[in-house]
Amino acid sequence: MFESRPTNATESAADVKHWPFRSVLIANRGEIALRVLRTVRRLGLEGIVVYHAADRGAPAVRQADKAVEIAGSTPVAAYLDTAQILDAARNTGAGAIHPGYGFLSENAGFARAVEAAGAIFVGPKPEQIELMGDKVRARAFVAKAGFPVAPSAIEDDDPNTFVERARAVGFPLLIKPAAGGGGKGMRIVREPSALGTEIERARSEGRRYFGDGRLYVERYIENPRHIEVQVLGDAHGNVVHLYERECSVQRRLQKIVEETPSPALDEKTRQSICETAAGIARKAGYRNAGTVEFIFGRGEYYFLEMNTRLQVEHPVTEETTGKDLVFEQLRVAAGEKLGYAQADIRPRGHSIEFRVYAEDPAHGYTPTTGPVLALHPPSGEGVRVDSGIVQGQDVTAAFDPMLAKLIVSGRDRAEAVARADRALANYVLLGCKTNTAFLRRLLRHPAFVAGEIHTGFLDAHPEIAAEPEAAPALLQKLLAAAALVTRPVKDAADAVPAMHAAMGHWRN
Repeated sequence: MFESRPTNATESAADVKHWPFRSVLIANRGEIALRVLRTVRRLGLEGIVVYHAADRGAPAVRQADKAVEIAGSTPVAAYLDTAQILDAARNTGAGAIHPGYGFLSENAGFARAVEAAGAIFVGPKPEQIELMGDKVRARAFVAKAGFPVAPSAIEDDDPNTFVERARAVGFPLLIKPAAGGGGKGMRIVREPSALGTEIERARSEGRRYFGDGRLYVERYIENPRHIEVQVLGDAHGNVVHLYERECSVQRRLQKIVEETPSPALDEKTRQSICETAAGIARKAGYRNAGTVEFIFGRGEYYFLEMNTRLQVEHPVTEETTGKDLVFEQLRVAAGEKLGYAQADIRPRGHSIEFRVYAEDPAHGYTPTTGPVLALHPPSGEGVRVDSGIVQGQDVTAAFDPMLAKLIVSGRDRAEAVARADRALANYVLLGCKTNTAFLRRLLRHPAFVAGEIHTGFLDAHPEIAAEPEAAPALLQKLLAAAALVTRPVKDAADAVPAMHAAMGHWRN
């Protein structure tokens, strides 16, 4: 596995001896646990991980200074068990807890419990998670501050008139759980007759995924672009942005490809949207790393939501700015000032991240499972792979199907795309079907090459997901090769007939 290291001048000058913690417990798994662990150990801090039995052989568990097994009714339940995680922190002497992304990363109750236990939560303050993590409160806060939001209706304002107010917003509508994230529970409604049914479905999903059935709706802008801005704030009131990422290529409202800079923005719009994001974070008194998300179309942008955590796609920002965002999170958690101003951040080049999933795009992006029989990630100039799996590991349905992230950078977008094509062609992962061939078809599509993407891009081009049929001659060769390596056929082909075997060493 190859992972480039962002160059960070602040990191080389860090004096961790004066930080209020000497060890960090990582309350997560997979590639993000390993990603955080590498920065923790590079700084000379002790790295501690918790793990469920299903992850016993994972790289993060193997490489951690200490590893504590946790249990649950399901593997996911274990990683959501605050009590077990805090017990692990106490028993190992962890001074700080990094939540990664997903699981407990945006849980204000968990952040408070960490603080109450005497440890440091590597993330924003609980009040900031509550404010910006609640989509309804966040929209109201942003609108009141004078920043642009899309036309919407919020159930909490008057539950009895919610349906009528939703209709008044106009169709198509996007229904979203107030406590949602990651595309879960979101429903697009195009016809008034379907509104009531979709509201109930969204409410049910919100309760199932987030334990909260509150909803809001907003005008759904057809084929917008999804632009997000990375922000950083410290406990001393300093806030900067690290420019934007475009996350428009999505399937089932979840991101697949992210890149920076966005091919859609001119320099004036880029500065405007980035300063808006920094302004929102500043208004909220935001501390640590976060991402402000917008929908963009026809030259206009609207606030979508704020993610109060590190994002899956943070590596593309690291590659273009030279900032190690995990290091920045730890510095801020330690109480240090950012130590640099907005003018000091000068991004260079272009970087694209491809999420490698265990799934079958040709069959509705269905998750797949199986053993990792062979694993050879690509490497080379401008190629970085963040992965949490190893050869011999089993891919199960217990967790999200993302296996790894391929991050490819170049001097410009064209070079990054060309390097990505080569890297995907050289990505070997056998035993479990993945989406690497699909990603290669995607990046070769003329519209993607031209940067003409939007959130409905894959729906508009179903041929990208469709598995191309193999030529008959090639198919016959593949079947023959497969047959020859199976044990019964191979044994039959290699067997010596009894008559010839009886000849012993006789030769003519």
